[in-house]
Amino acid sequence: MSILDARITTLFAAGLLPLLLSAACNGPTGDDKDAADTDTADADTDTDTDTDTDTDTDTDTDTDPVYDGQEVFRFDTFGDEVFWTDTLHMNELVQTLSPNAALGVGLKVDAAAVPAEVLAGADLDDPATTAALLSLNAVVGVMAEVDESGTITRLGVTCALCHSTVDDSVMAGVGQRLDGYPNRTLDAGLIISLSSYFDDKLEARTQLQSWGPGFYDPYWNHDGLSAPVLLPPAYGLADVALETYTGEGVVSYWNAYVAVTQMGGQGTFVSEELGIDIRHDPDLVTPKLPALRDYQLSLMPPVADPASYDADAAARGADLFAGRAGCVGCHAGTSFTDAPTLHSAEEVGQEPLYATRGTTGLYRSTPLRGVSDHPPYFHDGSAATLEAVVAHYDTQFALGLSEADTADLVAYLTSL
Repeated sequence: MSILDARITTLFAAGLLPLLLSAACNGPTGDDKDAADTDTADADTDTDTDTDTDTDTDTDTDTDPVYDGQEVFRFDTFGDEVFWTDTLHMNELVQTLSPNAALGVGLKVDAAAVPAEVLAGADLDDPATTAALLSLNAVVGVMAEVDESGTITRLGVTCALCHSTVDDSVMAGVGQRLDGYPNRTLDAGLIISLSSYFDDKLEARTQLQSWGPGFYDPYWNHDGLSAPVLLPPAYGLADVALETYTGEGVVSYWNAYVAVTQMGGQGTFVSEELGIDIRHDPDLVTPKLPALRDYQLSLMPPVADPASYDADAAARGADLFAGRAGCVGCHAGTSFTDAPTLHSAEEVGQEPLYATRGTTGLYRSTPLRGVSDHPPYFHDGSAATLEAVVAHYDTQFALGLSEADTADLVAYLTSL
């Protein structure tokens, strides 16, 4: 038994869960990703899980790699350890991080990657367990290299950090993976701000700490502004023409942008409109984008619980939606969006700043499947409830809805 194996066994006895939690600030590496494929194979619930495919190596040819989109989504850092370790030194922070503190900033633990008996007796106040849990790849969206002494030497993050959560089946923040669900308790800004990199950049640290759970500003490091938006769902996009708030392009465009400019992945992203020209050779991002997109488009939205709404009210709401309220004008078809049509902020009554920071200057109508599962609403979270959404459009378009009409529309939206 190696020193690390012995350490893990000891830490298991003391309680492994804390480590999982504190590890969520870390991220995957190419080598660790392969280990994660093995460690979580039994945890996978999607169709890709019946095979254990290395996302960086084609098993049939050395010249044309084949990537598994689920593995890329969950475990591929795109080489972003260069940012999270070499620049932010997050490995040093996580080494001392309290698991309870990690839970408090919204990090999640994949219960299937850790023995049940360990989860049952975990000590959430012991930061020494962090390295052991990281070695199991149990923190959703975070992976790390851990040496024989239990020191976290490299770490990075994956798409799953922000766009997966868990079902809380063990406890809050610990359970089975839910890929595509936005992590609305993740305080990404606070986590990043804790890096020693910001010790002499206090204004930037203050901006990051102002974002709050469930929000992120994907332009803040380019234009110097701080106006975060909600982390969006990554499910239910199969029939959506444009997958982002402002409709810049297909989801692969946004995946490339985020992987390279936000995660720090070692890939290529060039946009004359945004004034960005980042190139890496080898490009660890671009070849994986098609597989990643295919996996994201396979993620289905949650099915509404019939007990969560009144069926008769929902039927009346459906009639209003398609008729007098006119909602179907923008939320049409099976995807409930009129994309690729885009709308001005003035037309739909939204704040204009975020749209102006992208390339379109406009907003896309939000798809509505599973909408009741991810409040608050609008890109900036300005509507706390579906009732508030209906009230907003009632005012914006002078619909003259009664309280009963609002209740019926909310019932219908809840049923989607």
